[in-house]
Amino acid sequence: MGIEDILMHDESLFQNINAFDPDYVPPNYNFRDTQMEAMAMSIRPAMRGGQPSNAIVLGSPATGKTTAIRKVFELVEKNTEKVVCVYINCQLHTTRFGIFSQIHKKMFGHLPPETGVPFSRIYDKIMKDLQRNEKALVIALDDVNYLFQSKNANKIFYDMLRAYEEYPGVKTSIFAILSDLEFKYAFDKNVNTVFIPQEITFPLYTYSETEDILNDRAKAGFFPGVLSDDILEQIAMYTFENGDLRIGIKLLNLCGNIAEADASRKITQEHYDKAVDSLVSVNIAETIKSLNDSEKELLRMIADYDGVYTAGELSEIFKEKTGSSYASFDRTLNKLEFVRLIDTKFTGKGVKGNSREIILRFNPEDYTI
Repeated sequence: MGIEDILMHDESLFQNINAFDPDYVPPNYNFRDTQMEAMAMSIRPAMRGGQPSNAIVLGSPATGKTTAIRKVFELVEKNTEKVVCVYINCQLHTTRFGIFSQIHKKMFGHLPPETGVPFSRIYDKIMKDLQRNEKALVIALDDVNYLFQSKNANKIFYDMLRAYEEYPGVKTSIFAILSDLEFKYAFDKNVNTVFIPQEITFPLYTYSETEDILNDRAKAGFFPGVLSDDILEQIAMYTFENGDLRIGIKLLNLCGNIAEADASRKITQEHYDKAVDSLVSVNIAETIKSLNDSEKELLRMIADYDGVYTAGELSEIFKEKTGSSYASFDRTLNKLEFVRLIDTKFTGKGVKGNSREIILRFNPEDYTI
């Protein structure tokens, strides 16, 4: 390696390393115009003093739901002061106090005290401010299924959507964002009468769309000449086959870091191969960590068995051990396949899907379940 090829300590392949962050919002956001227009139409009445609509935003992980809602919220607040838009990650905030504390922070610039102030006072302060200033409130609840798991969903939705009964003139709406397409949300009748959402669906990206998005991200993050078309195509294909755009963005970042550590001025095939090996291990560990207790229990049963279960055999053991129904078992099994921890293979025997063989996609000795 010649001296001219060695990176000095203050040199980098990255012109903007933040372009690979999970919360980075790209300036060019393509292929989601239809969905963003539907979101905008739901909020538009509030910009004229009317009532915004509710929506369920559906789509697999990494299909652009969060970025789209952030973009729309940014445009709304740029063009009007009549609407307060608040994005909340329900994996981080699952209680009434936590949700409304985030709203308080957006409206007043700071979180309320964690102790000494009752929830009712925070709620009253928020609603009276909306009422006094004739502003509408639009809340995006990302991964809203976590509110159902914590059994707080009905109360939070009720507090939000029926506020007008106690505070006349207050207009509120909720965008409930769901990544788990198998999740069935259910509200009590008091919420159902006011939460009548339209569904906005985000399909998976095509290969061409995936490659274009990753190319834009690479141009934003790397200096020119760092990433070749050949490596980009490999990253795009790997991403498309795994069905998760976040994998491609993480892979770009890993390739750059490995190339830098190797004192290279460009990403090579060797750097890509090392990045893929590293990514597989990290992704499996993170995916396992994200599972709920029931999903981990089923995965543990599959991992601990020396043979190959059929779905029928496994369902009986799972039901006996956990008391779950077959429908619950089937949803859990489908979730494990959806996140690519297992594969299922039809044997051609039996009916109702119980002829499927369950195949683990990783070595259980390498991970903690």
